[in-house]
Amino acid sequence: MIHTPPTARLAPAIACLALLAACGQSATAPTSHAGAATTTPTAKVTTPPAKPSPQPNPQAVALSAARVLPAYEWELAAARDGRGQNDARWRVGDRPPLRLSFKDGRMAVHNLCNIASAGYELDGTQMRMTRPTATLRACAEPGLMALESRVLSLLPTVQAAHASGAPDAPQLLLRFADGSEWDLVGHPTPETRYGSAGERLFLEVAPLKVACNHPLMPNATCLRVRDVRYGENGVKTGEGEWRVFHGSIEGYEHREGTRNILRVNRYSLARNGQLPANAPSHAYVLDMVVESELTQ
Repeated sequence: MIHTPPTARLAPAIACLALLAACGQSATAPTSHAGAATTTPTAKVTTPPAKPSPQPNPQAVALSAARVLPAYEWELAAARDGRGQNDARWRVGDRPPLRLSFKDGRMAVHNLCNIASAGYELDGTQMRMTRPTATLRACAEPGLMALESRVLSLLPTVQAAHASGAPDAPQLLLRFADGSEWDLVGHPTPETRYGSAGERLFLEVAPLKVACNHPLMPNATCLRVRDVRYGENGVKTGEGEWRVFHGSIEGYEHREGTRNILRVNRYSLARNGQLPANAPSHAYVLDMVVESELTQ
């Protein structure tokens, strides 16, 4: 019986283990190499900063406001106080709402007791207004003089004017120093509607209407008017002959027994050089009542 030494029996096992270790090192070497590759520094990519959005041209805004404001009369539709709450102090009873008009650097307020106006300037959406001046007629209607006082105090504090909306339905937002705001709706001026500048006239309206011919009204009555002329100093220099006035004066409501002198603007209704057939040749729009006298 042959006896094998213990060390001889362990030699094959040790050899096998050594071989396995060598095989393990060769198998893990690629993984180790791949791991080294993944840790290799890469080039840093810098993303350029985003370009800022183009800002609106302030001059273009100013030009747009300068074009839109004079083309419309702006009727007060809503008002809010500095806290954003509805403010009803700018209406008196069932009187027509306030209207603002802008022309030749002047703003005028209509539907007060007196005609008030002020100078204004636009710089983009920023607005500046001088202190308004007004005629000095006293009105007995309750609340009307107080409304006028509030309006004349607020308007010089205007800070911003934002026009928006479609050309046929523009809107105007006025913002004041105390945080209050007015929303106004635009109505085309007569110049915009008739496509030309009006001719200014002064008409004296007789207290009583007279019978006149009208194809659709058998018992029609018409105003009786005559032209009034004034010098540059505002002094009356003469009158024309009385005549029957066919048609109407936009914005004027005649009261029987009251004689008035009106300042009106007259616009031609001709289109492409042609007057309308069987229709008035001109439209008359009231600008202001110069004199008023109750005769009966």
